[in-house]
Amino acid sequence: MRRVPRRLAEPKSSVVPAVAALAVAVLFTAGCSSAEGTSLSGDPSESATAASESPIPSPTPSPTPPYPTGASGCHDNKGWTAQESRDWVERFIDTPKENYDGDEVNVISLPGYNGPLCRKITVQVEFWKLVYGVADGADGERLSDGTQPSYYFDIRRVKRVELQADASSERTIAVPASLYAADRSPCVGALLSVTVGKPLKSKELPEEVEVGGDKDLWGRATVDFRSKRVADYELSEPSAPQVCSPDGKPTADPADVPAPGSQPIDPYPTDLFPTPDVSLDYDDIFRSPTP
Repeated sequence: MRRVPRRLAEPKSSVVPAVAALAVAVLFTAGCSSAEGTSLSGDPSESATAASESPIPSPTPSPTPPYPTGASGCHDNKGWTAQESRDWVERFIDTPKENYDGDEVNVISLPGYNGPLCRKITVQVEFWKLVYGVADGADGERLSDGTQPSYYFDIRRVKRVELQADASSERTIAVPASLYAADRSPCVGALLSVTVGKPLKSKELPEEVEVGGDKDLWGRATVDFRSKRVADYELSEPSAPQVCSPDGKPTADPADVPAPGSQPIDPYPTDLFPTPDVSLDYDDIFRSPTP
């Protein structure tokens, strides 16, 4: 048993200050308690009520990226069809006219939006030289009536780059300088093809290339490849095929031979040919008859 020493009685004059000190201590203690959200009367304080009424914001779910990565840090593209691989390549390889930086082929890397892919896709970037010629002669007389002549072209590969694309890094491929030179022959055009898999074979190349035909949103001419493996292409047309001989050589200054259809047609020609046998006076036709 622990002994507690007995406190000796103090004079009554010291009791009042002790009671006062005790009251002050209790008051301060109550004040600290009210600062934590409880008033002296026991009612909730204003700050506590406001805190309890404010809603708790729900977390905003993060959008799922188009190509989410797994534990391996890559997007599983196992089992992709040839069409899926071709569509992926088409979206993430930019041809020169799609670029703002210059004449280059760019392979874009946007983690989460195009990969990286777990399995690389084999891609062929090929540059072709087209030599245009007029198929039915070089006299140029048929151009005087503004009709479109028939052309032919010879095609051969100038450059090929094989890529193993998975979007893990960006790649830049320079175009052949001589093929895309500003002073190239007016009979020469350039064709770029982006193909999934092996290089293009002769039987997959286009049989016809339209001159001055329809253009897409990027101003690119339409080319019909005989292959479904071509993800993208771009044609740089010859500047003046109307001056080309059958063997693809310029025969005149392009400034002297305007392109067919480039000249406006005068709806009211001053020289009529052939000379009409009968000339009608419209004033005589539409004049009111004289009584």
